[in-house]
Amino acid sequence: MQHFPPLIKFALVNAITSIVKPLPLIYLLSIFSYLSCTDSETARNKNVNPAEIYFDYKIRGEEKDSDVTVYLRFKVGGPNGTTIFLTDPAKVELDGEPIPVDSAKRTGAYYEIRMPAKGFEGKHSILFTGLDNEEYSEDFVYKPFRLKTKIPSVIDRGDIVFDIDGLEAEDYLRVSLIDTSFRSRDINEIDTVKNGRLIIPADKLKNLVDGPITVLLYKDVEKPVKDGTKAGGRIVASYGLQREFVLTRPK
Repeated sequence: MQHFPPLIKFALVNAITSIVKPLPLIYLLSIFSYLSCTDSETARNKNVNPAEIYFDYKIRGEEKDSDVTVYLRFKVGGPNGTTIFLTDPAKVELDGEPIPVDSAKRTGAYYEIRMPAKGFEGKHSILFTGLDNEEYSEDFVYKPFRLKTKIPSVIDRGDIVFDIDGLEAEDYLRVSLIDTSFRSRDINEIDTVKNGRLIIPADKLKNLVDGPITVLLYKDVEKPVKDGTKAGGRIVASYGLQREFVLTRPK
């Protein structure tokens, strides 16, 4: 079995063997995040010192997805600790809207809300109210980037240039180019974008076999929360996009 669909291969080489069909980029990123967690137990926050609650906030978007996902967990014991259910009066809200709780065996308790991507760009606020009625407000800016370059269906080997809107003058993206051969090494690295331009040099394409190529460009911005408990926390904003083309050799 030498050949695999690109996203299947991307999952396999990252030790995810249960995927049976290609998935959108943002769900692959979510799977990677979930599999890195070990906190499958959940506690009630009435048994927790409010100052020991760690905030774990993730905002995830993808170009093809009509929604943006805001995914929040509250833990004791730091980033890899036990998740907690919030009991009254504790709660969490996004822009004044309560976020419901759910749970899963691997991730424990989590608070998730999906918002329409259209109109979501800009500033938002997460408000956490603790069991002691103490409030912690965390602002974030959701700013997706956009690919200006129209990717042709077939590209000859050579430097590949992507022009991108919505990034800083110097910024960084995770860049993956994935072919259909399981034996090749692909391209998977953090690359620098300068003045909105990303260049994939021709020599890097040596890692890829001719044929269908899937391009994944995504950005993760992780920061410590500004308004947190003594235990602190993190907020991660992720956004990505995907393109396909056929790689060939010049005739």
